[in-house]
Amino acid sequence: MTFSQTNNNQTIALVVYILYIVSLFTGGLTAIIGVIMAYIYRSDSQDAFLNNHFTYQIRTFWIGLLYSIIATILLLVLVGYLLFIAIFVWQLVRCIKGIKVLNDNQPIANVTSWLF
Repeated sequence: MTFSQTNNNQTIALVVYILYIVSLFTGGLTAIIGVIMAYIYRSDSQDAFLNNHFTYQIRTFWIGLLYSIIATILLLVLVGYLLFIAIFVWQLVRCIKGIKVLNDNQPIANVTSWLF
């Protein structure tokens, strides 16, 4: 893999993080685009460092979706609103952490974490 391809894929990983942040204000629409991009570029990437980030992004999407489904169900007992606030903060922190680590050219320390 050339430097140009690695740099391009690193830019794509950054775009996915940004799409996830924007999705917090668009009802999740841009997150769908982001997860599709993460799946495509993870399969194309032969760089373990970027593969790590794409895997983290894919997990962020699916875990966030699971939490959102649970929060939607809990809206019936009015606890869901608090859970939606927690999901907002959780996703924002995961994305900011991912951007910081990506800019430092480091892999995510614990890709399988359900928290941060």
